[in-house]
Order: sequence, then C-alpha cells, then structure tokens
Amino acid sequence: MANRLAHETSPYLLQHADNPVDWWPWSAEAFEEARRRGVPVLLSVGYSSCHWCHVMAHESFEDQATADYLNEHFLSVKVDREERPDVDAVYMEAVQAATGQGGWPMTVFLTPDAEPFYFGTYFPPAPRHGMPSFRQVLEGVRHAWTDRREEVAEVAGKIVRDLAGREISYGDDVAPGEQELSQALLGLTREYDPQRGGFGGAPKFPPSMVIEFLLRHHARTGAEGALQMARDTCERMARGGIYDQLGGGFARYSVDRDWIVPHFEKMLYDNALLCRVYAHLWRATGSELARRVALETADFMVRELRTAEGGFASALDADSDDGTGRHVEGAYYVWTPGQLTEVLGAEDAQAAAQYFGVTESGTFEEGASVLQLPQQEGVFDAEKVASIKERLSAARAARPAPGRDDKVVAAWNGLAIAALAETGAYFDRPDLVDAAVAAADLLVRLHLDDRARLARTSKDGHVGANAGVLEDYADVAEGFLALASVTGEGVWLEFAGFLLDHVLVRFADPESGALYDTAADAERLIRRPQDPTDNAVPSGWSAAAGALLSYAAHTGSEPHRTAAERASGVVKALGPRVPRFIGWGLAVAEALLDGPREVAVVGRAGGDPAADELHRTALLGTAPGAVVARGALDSEEFPLLADRVLVEGAATAYVCRGFVCDLPTTDADALRDRLTR
Repeated sequence: MANRLAHETSPYLLQHADNPVDWWPWSAEAFEEARRRGVPVLLSVGYSSCHWCHVMAHESFEDQATADYLNEHFLSVKVDREERPDVDAVYMEAVQAATGQGGWPMTVFLTPDAEPFYFGTYFPPAPRHGMPSFRQVLEGVRHAWTDRREEVAEVAGKIVRDLAGREISYGDDVAPGEQELSQALLGLTREYDPQRGGFGGAPKFPPSMVIEFLLRHHARTGAEGALQMARDTCERMARGGIYDQLGGGFARYSVDRDWIVPHFEKMLYDNALLCRVYAHLWRATGSELARRVALETADFMVRELRTAEGGFASALDADSDDGTGRHVEGAYYVWTPGQLTEVLGAEDAQAAAQYFGVTESGTFEEGASVLQLPQQEGVFDAEKVASIKERLSAARAARPAPGRDDKVVAAWNGLAIAALAETGAYFDRPDLVDAAVAAADLLVRLHLDDRARLARTSKDGHVGANAGVLEDYADVAEGFLALASVTGEGVWLEFAGFLLDHVLVRFADPESGALYDTAADAERLIRRPQDPTDNAVPSGWSAAAGALLSYAAHTGSEPHRTAAERASGVVKALGPRVPRFIGWGLAVAEALLDGPREVAVVGRAGGDPAADELHRTALLGTAPGAVVARGALDSEEFPLLADRVLVEGAATAYVCRGFVCDLPTTDADALRDRLTR
C-alpha cells in the first residue's frame, strides 16, 4: 500500500512511496498530527542521486520490522533537499553545529514544534565502525522522549537559541576593492595544487565559480598567474575520469586528488556551470580543448537531461545495473581490457587502452578503469580514435542506463539557459540557443505565476507546490539576462526585471542590504536561512548580486546598482579569508570594478551582416560582466539602444562605462580592442 508520498512530484519522494514506513511530506499537517499523537518527528532528508540515501532506504525504510517501530513511536517526514533547500539548510546547520560534520542522508529528530534535539546522517541496520544501528538510535530517542521529556525540550530550546545566535558578521555594505581581490587571489594561490590543478586535496570538486573569477581577474588586470591556474585546472579536469570521455559532461566530484575516479552522479548544475566556464576559457585563450569540452558538455545536457517539456532534468544517478541485476556505482561508465577487446577487437582494444589509460589492474573497483586522457608521448590517428569512441559509445548505450531525476529545478535551469545561450552564440550553434529559449519558455509558462512569483520545481509539466528561494530568482534572472544579450529580445530583460523586483522587495534586508535565502513571506522555519557562501552552485546571495548588477547596467536603474553593491559587501569580508567558497561573489566584484561595460549594437532592420559581426564581437569581449544590447535603429527592445544612431548609415557599436561613453565605432576590430583592454 502506498503512503502519503504517492502524490508528490519529487522523484526522490516517489522512490519512498511504497515503503512500509508511513511517510508524510513536510507540511503543517504532519507536525499537527505529531502533536496530536504526542510523538517525536523523524526528519529524513536526501536526494535522488545520493548513493547512501538509497542504501539506508533499502536497509531500513524497506524493512517491515523497522517500519512498524517507526510507525508506532514516531511521525516520519521525508524531504527532498533539492525541492526544499531551506529546510535542508536550517537543519544541516544544526547537524554540523552539533556533530562537526554533515551530509546526506540527514537524519534529525524533532519535537512537534519542529525543534531539533538529536542528529545524525546515515545509520546502519546493525552496529558497525563504532556507529549505533538505526534501531538502537530509534529506541534511544523513544526512551528519552518518553522518560526525559523535559530534558529533551530543554535541549531542543537551547539548540534553537544557539542557531538564532549564530549570525555571521558579514562586514559592511561596501563592495570590495582592488586590495580585497588581490588578497583573494593570493589565498587561492596558496591552496592551488600545481601538480594536478584544482584547490585543496581529496575529494576534489570542480571549482567552476573560482575559475570564473580567475578568468575575469586576468581579463581586467592581465595577471598571468590567474589565467594559468584557470587553464591548467580546466585541462586536468577535462583529461581526468571526472569528465566523461565518451559522452561528454562532468561527474559530481573526484574521490582522489588527480581527477581520476569520480563520484559518478552527473548533476545539471555542475554541467551548466562548467559548460559556461569552458566556453569563457575558449573566449579568453582560443583553446581547442576548451571549445571541445564546452560543446560536448552542452550536447550532453541537451541529449541526456532535456525533458519532454523543454526543461532540464536535475541529475543522472551514480549507480546502475551492472548487467547481473546488481546496482553498482559507475557500472555504466567503466571498462576492463576484456570489455574493450569484446567491442573493438584485439588491435584496436590495445590502442584504446593506451589512449584512455585502461590497465589490467584498473583504476576503479574489480579491475575496471575509468576512461581518461593521460598525457603521453606519441601521436594517435584521429580517425581511429573517432572510430573507437563511436563503437564504445554504441556498446555503452546498450548497457542499463543510470536513473534520471526528472524534476526541473528553476535555479539550475537558469544556469543551463545562460550556458547554452552563450555556448550556442560563440560556436555558431543556433540549436543550443533554441534549447535555452525552450527552457526559458517553460519557466515562464509553468513556474511563473501572474505576480511573477517563481515555483522552485516542476515534473512532467506539473508545477510543484514549493516556493522559489533566492537562488531560483537570481539564477533564472541570470539565464534570462544572458538570453537577452544573445538573442536581442528585450522580453527576457523584462522578465529578469520582474524577478529581481522580488529580490529587492522580498529577499533583501532594507537596513543592511544583506540577503536572505527565503522570502519575507515564506513559510517560517526555526530560523530564516541566510548563507552567502558558494558551494556546489553560486549562493543565492552572490547570484542575486550578479544579476542585479547586470540588470542595472542594462537599464541604468540606481536601486538595482545600489543593491548589488551593498550585497557585495559580504565579498569584502569573506573574499580574503575563504576565497574558494565565494568564487561567484569574487567574479561579481570583478564586474563591479570593471564597470561593467555596457555595449549597444544598432543596425538596419531586417538582415544586417555588419551588425551581426559587431554583435558577435561584443559577445566575445572578455571585459568582466559586460552586457550587450542589440537591435535595429529606433528599436525600443532595450534601454541601451535609446537615441543610438548609425554612423554614416552603417551598423554601429557604442561602449559605455560608469556614465562615460567611447566614440561609436563601425569597426569590429576597434570594438574588440575596447572590450579586452
């Protein structure tokens, strides 16, 4: 018999709909029922491509005896962290404060007032490695609740008070200057791994937002060290096993320092951010590797993550069937020498093994290897390599595919729209721009209501019940602004403005300029989450600062510019101290210092090849955060086009910055020079 999760839109919750546990979704009704029954709440938080979430579900939540005990003594609430990042953030902060570490699955016991009193992550079905079994934890919590209720209430109250007192000092509301950005660069240099690229040790995560800062810093200052760290890290990742050498796209992270063995789940947000970074690296250097990886990653997103409605699905699982009915991590992606021989024949298998670094002993489990591109002497025949890749790809496609989390998350689709729009424009791939437009259309049609309020998720064309959080408004605005620059369609600038008005009114603190992750009128949790640090994605705070700044550059809006500057004050405080965790904030600060530049391209109505060339040149300029408006003479699509005239009847570009404009130019080389100085 299905439980209450059967009507949810989250694939993760639906995976638990047939559990014998009587799960409730997060709701006021769940806590009212716990209060009525006088039982504590078990809050279990995870997401669909989380390996250990599946393990705990199979071991404990599918076990009838465990379910019977839970159903009798607890009220069980299941949350998809990707649908409710606010719930996840608030209780993860409590878990980390209490235990010094966090992760998923997250297991928290709450009072019926949603106050936490006992914490953990994964619990095994039997005691192991010094960890109690899940059943032991349940029995311990039940006895504490029954026999020492006052003590439990006291602990819960203290935790909530401690969380309320954990306000971080975000410095002032003044944007960082040259000094703070130089200190941030120095801090990154200290943490850089010169042998392998990237920052810090294992596990190693793709530092896409830090690379964006490094590219912008180089563009603005000419610092060669910044460019070298960006270029070398991108090359090492692209040659490593973290990059799918057959199908394109990146896995979540590398378990080792050398980028060889990934955690195999593929997330939309990683691929969107990295696609854009490699496109920007190509723009800065002309690197053929960067071009190939940007396009292959874009093609991966469209081929494997695009939904029937035109949006982009959240993730592909790490695990898949290994052909024997067992679900094994990485089974879809890894190869043994024997498997290569089976597909390619002995001679080509030997060439493939050398090219992709496949060894007899293997780089992964049970003698299998993750494909990579090791640096080596000698030249490989390009036609033979292409033939090998084609045959291996066809053979891999016959394997059982990893599961896909089909929910469309607004924020991550915003990141994908920006990446696909720019990559399509740079490499003359209108199909990628079309894919970006289709995803943007879906967000407007399905996720936006008549007050321009944004729903966080949808699935199969049905919108979810959860309200958008700050990162949704900010990243979708970022995507729409990129689309406006690429397509010359001012409607995307308008939609970005609607979203950013919500940021100003509902997410910003009017006194300090600080930003909150949830709206002022959102559901009240035990604390209003507020995290300015960039982790797997840009924080809502950093992303909002960037989108506000671009919108202000397009429109001349003083409130949006001021809000961007005030929000960037946090970068002044955190950039010199923890630069790895505020990369997007640092990138926005680079744009602030550079202006950003405002480019208007006007041409004749209808086809105008000279205007097309100027527009493309403007998009390829490396000036940090530059915005581009393109239209015909007398167009009202963009504020930047107002009162612009053609010089001697020819398509003309205007570059302005900080209330000062250069002379208009009809020459693409002159425009290029003005956007790369």
